Amino acid sequence: MENILVAGANGTTGKQVVNLLKSSQYFNPIAMVRKKEQQKQFEDDGVKTVLADLTEDLTGAIKGVDKVIFAAGSGGKNVLEVDQEGAKRLIAVSKMANVNRFVMLSSMGADNPEASEELQDYLKAKQNADEHLKESGLKYSIVRPGTLNNNEGKGLIELSKKFNKQGEISRADVARTLVSVLNDDAPYNTTFEILEGDTIIEEAISSLSH
Repeated sequence: MENILVAGANGTTGKQVVNLLKSSQYFNPIAMVRKKEQQKQFEDDGVKTVLADLTEDLTGAIKGVDKVIFAAGSGGKNVLEVDQEGAKRLIAVSKMANVNRFVMLSSMGADNPEASEELQDYLKAKQNADEHLKESGLKYSIVRPGTLNNNEGKGLIELSKKFNKQGEISRADVARTLVSVLNDDAPYNTTFEILEGDTIIEEAISSLSH
């Protein structure tokens, strides 16, 4: 089984990612958390954890890791330090550790931050992190969902390299998409947007290679 480091494991989407990995037969989640008390809830649940902070040295966090899912976010409080520089720090140590794939949870609009006034700083940070990953030499998948909601996941999405529309998607389906791109047959080095739709997640992802 492959060890998957989940940065942002304690977040709403991150927790769902950890649960999916835990119930999969291929992957073994390692929840990266910042605080000791967050560690306990995962370990009580039988999930391995690593204590690390995206604003500090991450060398220790990456030991024995095969692939990474970056689902961390500052919630707008510390955008530059967490969403941008934290991602860059994790990309750097992942490269040193020869991680096999780096999955980045980004956001629709990260390719054009100037279009959004209220989210411009956040989207700019995401854009810089995404570009840094593309240039890193790591195998990557960059997933850009529309507006997140807490609806029940359907396992169905609409996927496009670039939409000409806005839309929503459940965190549950975003989590499933992030886990699906970990599979070795999912195409490498792709950036795509997702919204709720009618296509089974795995099918939507495999269409990227055509």
